[in-house]
Amino acid sequence: MDFAAQISHLFSIDGLISLLTLTMLEIVLGIDNIIFISIIAGKLQDKQEQRTARMWGLLLALIMRIGLLFGITWIIGLKDPLFTMHGLMDFFQSIGLEHALEATQVTGRDIILFCGGIFLFAKTISEIHEKVDMADDTAEERKARKKRNTIIGIILQIMFIDMVFSFDSILTAVGIVNEVAIMIAAVIVSMLIMLAFSRKVSEFIEKHPTVKMLALAFLLMIAFLLVLESFDIHVPKQYVYCSMAFAFIVELLNIRARRKKPNN
Repeated sequence: MDFAAQISHLFSIDGLISLLTLTMLEIVLGIDNIIFISIIAGKLQDKQEQRTARMWGLLLALIMRIGLLFGITWIIGLKDPLFTMHGLMDFFQSIGLEHALEATQVTGRDIILFCGGIFLFAKTISEIHEKVDMADDTAEERKARKKRNTIIGIILQIMFIDMVFSFDSILTAVGIVNEVAIMIAAVIVSMLIMLAFSRKVSEFIEKHPTVKMLALAFLLMIAFLLVLESFDIHVPKQYVYCSMAFAFIVELLNIRARRKKPNN
């Protein structure tokens, strides 16, 4: 099916259902992305710079995702083995774990997920450490910390981590639809929704320090999952999202209880 035919199919009943399904999936898979963007953009001192970083980071990430979709054949090819770790293979065979031999075959996707997971892990640990250190800082010291961050550096970090998340979401999308036009439309719609809510999410996280720590814990878990995925150890993400949703609901109840406490 050529691209013009895919556009026509997009406006059919089946196409619209596929678009809605894929858009919802992209939004769910983008939760960790928008949390990272909200936290990393909050490191800038000026509110206008924070909005600019979020906007340009997401727009450039959108362009990058569309480009990756046009190279969908190359993306799928990243699942082909590049080399085999024979030492690890011998270890698995010696302990009777022949079913784990797939983890000894390293693909391009594995390398990207591993590097992205390590980056996100290191970045999150750094954020947690900085947040703990900033608890005793004066207002001037906090401003000095934020001045060290540049808007270009923040945008580049947003683009890098979005690229890592993109591979996972694109490979998931391939299993749902075959039309690149529908994938592009779903990515555009989901990105616009993320752009619309990123400011509110950022302000909410900055306003409630405990929620920010919870969000960092969520990113730490996502980083760990990315590393596990690179070794072909698959953990159902619905378990992670459900547990984090439960923790978030509990935290919302704590926030509500704290607001009512002074009135008692």
